[in-house]
Amino acid sequence: MQVSEILAIKGKVLYTIAPNRSLSEAVAIMNEQDVGSLVVFEHGKMAGILTFREVLHAVQAGGTEWAGTTIADAMVRDPLSAGPNMEMDELRRHMVDHHQRYMPVMDDGTLLGVISFHDVAKAVLEEQSFENRMLKNYIRNWPEEGEEA
Repeated sequence: MQVSEILAIKGKVLYTIAPNRSLSEAVAIMNEQDVGSLVVFEHGKMAGILTFREVLHAVQAGGTEWAGTTIADAMVRDPLSAGPNMEMDELRRHMVDHHQRYMPVMDDGTLLGVISFHDVAKAVLEEQSFENRMLKNYIRNWPEEGEEA
């Protein structure tokens, strides 16, 4: 299964934010939209990604003044991204190796979506379920002794 297929199942709704916005705005968006990440765009290009992990780091570092922290001060700059033709196994390996729960999917500088580790797990379950049904069907229709396959 390729990244583009995971995006097709998930849908391509994108949530972005500018780097000069405040962390409190980002938290509000993330809560309202029930998402764990926002892609940071500056001058029409991806500049970084903000996930709940960076939010928590910024809250701890900022103390009572955390809400005024800018996205630019909290985000991960130039995050690792996936391409639409990347295979799911390679995507999982990158996510695990780089400890990245959210990965932007880019195609020639265009953001296609963001895949979370949850999206990958869901795709794996669906793929295994399909294979399981196919194997059961194959076994159920196994030719009898003496029949030709």
